[in-house]
Amino acid sequence: MRLCSIASGSSGNCIYVGSDNTHLLVDTGISKKKIDAGLKELDIKGEELDGILITHEHSDHIQGLGVFSRKYEVPIYATPGTIEGIENYAPLGRMPEGLLHPIHTDESFILGDIKIDPFRISHDAKEPSGYRMNCCGKSVAVATDLGIYDEYTVSKLKSLDAVLLEANHDIHMLEVGSYPYYLKRRVMGDKGHLSNELSGRLLCDILHDNLKHILLGHLSKENNYAKLAYETVKLEVTLSDNIYKGEDLDMAVARRDMISEIITV
Repeated sequence: MRLCSIASGSSGNCIYVGSDNTHLLVDTGISKKKIDAGLKELDIKGEELDGILITHEHSDHIQGLGVFSRKYEVPIYATPGTIEGIENYAPLGRMPEGLLHPIHTDESFILGDIKIDPFRISHDAKEPSGYRMNCCGKSVAVATDLGIYDEYTVSKLKSLDAVLLEANHDIHMLEVGSYPYYLKRRVMGDKGHLSNELSGRLLCDILHDNLKHILLGHLSKENNYAKLAYETVKLEVTLSDNIYKGEDLDMAVARRDMISEIITV
């Protein structure tokens, strides 16, 4: 399996997950032009995609969906609540008939040779979901837009080989930054986003010997930066009481403006 961030950040998200035979996108929150450029670096054409998985209906996850789907007519999979949000989001324009397919959290489905397990996430959207994908004995997951996490979340992220995990903001930068008070409360709330510290603590709960690759994603442009996210998560792991230390991790930070390295498991 392969995992690669085409773009990840508060301004737009698009993640590639695939095998030798099946090619998927998780979210299309950037322009068609940028998605095409990322796919070209992966040597994949838009018409070769087997599906688009949408986590929720916020613009930084769907703003390219209308143009991209009208061009390539790739099947789109999302929860009923997310589909409702997509259909009500006027900037997308007309969505092609028959492309939107409802799926449900905690109910697996299969595209090609990849088994997909959608799971609930805590975010201020209609019916948001994360995705775990399994193929040939390997598992990867995309888990962003988490206001909080619990034992359910941890159970869905156990025994992974690679993960793209949210590290959205530094708490101090957010508290002293320019965001209005209501927005600060939203970001830090139970239906907001994971801070660097919470991302590190969640990572500690899911670490095991086979989790070889961690990609930190969905960083805020205003309230975080790559080195800070990386060092904070690494420190949380080092200071925890598990057997792993920060230096044991193969960890990188996904960028909003460029494709990441391709993770192969």
